[in-house]
Amino acid sequence: MSIVKLARETVKRLLNNETLPDNGNEIVASPLWNERSACFVSIKTKDGELRGCIGTLSPIQKTLDKEIIANAVSASTRDPRFPPMKKEELSNVIFSVDVLSEPEPIENINQLNPKKYGVIVSKGYRRGVLLPDLEGVDTAEQQIQIASLKAGIYDLDGIKLERFTVTRYKE
Repeated sequence: MSIVKLARETVKRLLNNETLPDNGNEIVASPLWNERSACFVSIKTKDGELRGCIGTLSPIQKTLDKEIIANAVSASTRDPRFPPMKKEELSNVIFSVDVLSEPEPIENINQLNPKKYGVIVSKGYRRGVLLPDLEGVDTAEQQIQIASLKAGIYDLDGIKLERFTVTRYKE
């Protein structure tokens, strides 16, 4: 729960024009803060509609707590699919944080399981990502199609596939 609390507190402070957390220990201590991991911060309405989701496939920050803080800011204000959040929305949203494993290349679609693995689809300079265990995504084919479309990849010949697992923390 501490990981998600950090994401929520970061966005709360951002929307109230307060100083952002400097590290996770300021909110609640976690042994994970010393790790360096990629993560995604997802924000959904209490009705289950996506409100923002931004993340990294490789760690950019020096520690996981700083990665969560940066991605929480981006998910709430920089997701190009949505306008920036307003503080009035905070009571009607639910946060989740997915901490990613290192992506590994795979040879074919049979090595995917959309309930267990997220997927990265690459072709040329385009790259699309889809997290695992998403409602309505039941097959590897659907997973690849959605990730490809997100990246603007319409011809699947010659795509490169990678998979990863996540540890998901939810409110």
